[in-house]
Amino acid sequence: MPRFSANLTFLFTEVDFPARFGAAAAAGFRAVEFAYPYAFEPAGIAQRVREHGLDVVLFNAPPGDHAAGDRGLASVPGRETEFATSIDTALRYAQALQCSRLHVMAGNVPADADAGERDRRRKLYLHQLRWACAQAATQGVTILIEPLNAGDAPHYLLSHQADAHAILGEVGAPNLRMQFDLYHAQITEGNLAHKLQHFLPHIGHIQIAGVPDRHEPNTGEVNYPWLFGRLDAWGYDGWVGCEYRPAQGTLNGLAWLRPWLADRRRGLPDRVG
Repeated sequence: MPRFSANLTFLFTEVDFPARFGAAAAAGFRAVEFAYPYAFEPAGIAQRVREHGLDVVLFNAPPGDHAAGDRGLASVPGRETEFATSIDTALRYAQALQCSRLHVMAGNVPADADAGERDRRRKLYLHQLRWACAQAATQGVTILIEPLNAGDAPHYLLSHQADAHAILGEVGAPNLRMQFDLYHAQITEGNLAHKLQHFLPHIGHIQIAGVPDRHEPNTGEVNYPWLFGRLDAWGYDGWVGCEYRPAQGTLNGLAWLRPWLADRRRGLPDRVG
């Protein structure tokens, strides 16, 4: 049976971030993930995690100025020092939260960049990933890279699974793996079952959402129950992150998950908070 983690950036937003840990645990989740925890001190988050018996399985390194459009710094010339600081910060949080996976975002490429500029940025990306992996290895952390679809992230450097796999080979770090988001992959290229099976030895984390609206995974064009069965058959033992936007509130949309959380031996609560 897949192991599901609640993405607290997307789920349980009916309450503030610190309260989402308790809401996720009450709903039957054993693990959580989130985008950016940096508005809160790591000790406070760690206390919530311990209090509710959860594991933190993933979060992102600081992306730069997200509000201004930054989507990571790893491939952005002139911001190498800022990138190094972001990795140091992320690893400090990872140690406090006992989290062993860190998503490092690639960054955007200018819309008018020519082939030479794109190649220069890709080479910088490889260099920065090698350095980040070396830093992360000292505390047993795996670095993840994730292709994003061009509709949601039109200028992002990385958009195809094969590109991510090629980068893993070029970097050559044993603690660099793919973060396979089925929502992004379906929009960009489809053929999910084949790609999952092909890349599974190199996948460190999976995320899901309905396509095309990014709502609950029991809506839209992807047959997730069938894919979950395939993941079991192929022996995937990692986490599956629920990174979707509830259509009508988190708890109202969790019915799809009840069979998968049945071993918690308790029902979902009637309200959040």
